[in-house]
Amino acid sequence: MNAQERFVRSYIEAWNDHDPSGVASHLCAGGLYCDIPSQTQLGGKALLSHLVDYFSNDHYRYGILGDVLVNENTMAFQYEVIPVDSPPEIQGWSGAEFVELAGDTAHRINDYYRVPGAQSRRAGLTDQGRRYAKSGLGNEAMETLLGALKKVMGQDKIYLDPELSLPYLADHLGCSVNHLSQAINAGHAMSFFDYINQFRVTEAAHMLRQKDCQFPAILDVALSVGFNSTSTFYTAFKKATGQTPAKYRRTQ
Repeated sequence: MNAQERFVRSYIEAWNDHDPSGVASHLCAGGLYCDIPSQTQLGGKALLSHLVDYFSNDHYRYGILGDVLVNENTMAFQYEVIPVDSPPEIQGWSGAEFVELAGDTAHRINDYYRVPGAQSRRAGLTDQGRRYAKSGLGNEAMETLLGALKKVMGQDKIYLDPELSLPYLADHLGCSVNHLSQAINAGHAMSFFDYINQFRVTEAAHMLRQKDCQFPAILDVALSVGFNSTSTFYTAFKKATGQTPAKYRRTQ
């Protein structure tokens, strides 16, 4: 048995043993596990923490489908996830992982999967909850998180903070980075940055419509709504409105 075969066998065994440490140990120092559907990257410690939550409610067995494709420093394999002692409505699914190796461990693991019932990112929360079954965040918890997110964005206007980041916002809401990323992606069909920037652009557009705007320079408007540079502001503003901030101001 070669090193790649040993890696895959022990990796799948760790999943079937519901062993967070065993799974996470397959990453090298500085390695990343990338959950592609939720657009989330987890280092070893974050993956370990995530899997503790996930395995507490996991009723599946994992198996390899077909051959493991191996190159010099990469490999790929398909897997199946089968429910064990679960209600009939709980379905299995399949996925694929692409692994970049660093010796006997992984520098990067890209996990692609799609749970039955999720037609697209714009599907309802029920379908999205099934799509993100590996995240450990259920429908009810997701709706609660989305409600809290709506409050801090609408009432508290936390997006005005130029230092706002995904980890900072997750800490502010008392949730994990993975769960917050999932909730934004599933509930709003966009990335964290696009989600935050839409609020900043709306705020900036409101300012630019004011004839007595106290911010004569576009840069001042950008900085006042949380952007750190005019280039980022221009890109986000034009993407949302189809116009540059200057042209938008002139046409109001």
